[in-house]
Amino acid sequence: MTALSTRLSAVGEGVRIAIDAIRANRVRAGLTILGIAVGVFVVVEMSAAVHGINQSVAKDFASTGPTTFYVSRYPISFENCDGSDDTCTWLRNPPIRPDEIDALRRLSTMEAVGARLDWSASVKFRERNLSSAPLEGYSAEWTSISAPEVFPGRAFTSAEARTGARVAVVSKLMATRLFDDADPIGKQITMNGVPFEVIGVFKDNASFLSGGERPKAVVPVQAMIRYLGARAENMALAIKPREGVTRDQAVDDVTATMRGQRGTRPTEESSFSIITQDKLMETYDKIFGLFFLVMIALSAVGLIVGGVGVVAIMMISVTERTREIGIRKALGATRATILWQFLVEAATLTGIGGAIGLFVGWLGAMLIRTFTPIEASIPPLAVLAALGASAFTGILFGMVPAARAAKLDPVEALRYE
Repeated sequence: MTALSTRLSAVGEGVRIAIDAIRANRVRAGLTILGIAVGVFVVVEMSAAVHGINQSVAKDFASTGPTTFYVSRYPISFENCDGSDDTCTWLRNPPIRPDEIDALRRLSTMEAVGARLDWSASVKFRERNLSSAPLEGYSAEWTSISAPEVFPGRAFTSAEARTGARVAVVSKLMATRLFDDADPIGKQITMNGVPFEVIGVFKDNASFLSGGERPKAVVPVQAMIRYLGARAENMALAIKPREGVTRDQAVDDVTATMRGQRGTRPTEESSFSIITQDKLMETYDKIFGLFFLVMIALSAVGLIVGGVGVVAIMMISVTERTREIGIRKALGATRATILWQFLVEAATLTGIGGAIGLFVGWLGAMLIRTFTPIEASIPPLAVLAALGASAFTGILFGMVPAARAAKLDPVEALRYE
């Protein structure tokens, strides 16, 4: 218990001396703290953003169900592609045909096979105009796969989707931009000059992957092709297996059916792409994993700059306190005691910088949550990592001046002026 009290007393003394050193050398200490704070800020900010993006991705996947997958004309990754047919074989993939969609819908393992097509248009109501609003074209399976919350109003029916009726379900943000507080149901808007009737308002579960909340509208995919000039060859499919059917089983059925419809030989590659949530997550990890590594490298530069500052200020501190060290050694202080004191002092210096960086990072995460679609939040592990990295930097870079102080000869130190 006595040893513990002695050690705690030494820690307290080291902290006090560090604070006194900061007061006596404000500029040097401020630059050191700034370097550490910047490094920790970058780590915390990136951790908060990545954590928020991960939650957003998980929410996107959860909204469509864990077994839902997609059939696309093109893959989601285009490695080793220079734009020619030789290296970009997927450029020769034919578009998805209506008869192929019908064949997939007849499979007993399918609950819903929905078509989707993205487009944009100028949307206008009276004098109010949205110059380039995103549009999403869906077949009638939209409500079965995406499960949108439509209120007030309703989603379009199977008959409306099949005949390409000029009806639209607008997002709450679009309803606000076009109609303010007025009831939008039954109102007529124009898209690229073509009249569409608003039949419902849906809650847009905007996320980072979907580009955040924007004023958008959903229309029958056939209406988008027929009246708004959308290209049917870019249409993709979202597929939801029946309950009790595994995703892999459904993927096998879809693959066999599509290859059979296209007359693909056993030795030939498929002329379409199956995109599962695993592939989406793999692509996401590649993109944001590299981005996060770059940010970590940048934060490491900040920590190194702060560490160099620690070496400089601690070396000056050792020089200025040479006589004090000699007196302490003459009174019985051991090398370990002197070494411990200076390491505590260095860790305190960088710990203050880490705390400042953590606080500013928390403020930054709040701003990201407020002004972007990213639900940024700081995970507890990031807090521990930030504070631990700052303390480790102090100990690592403070080791040289601390060792120098511990090795001072007490007689020579007492003679120092």
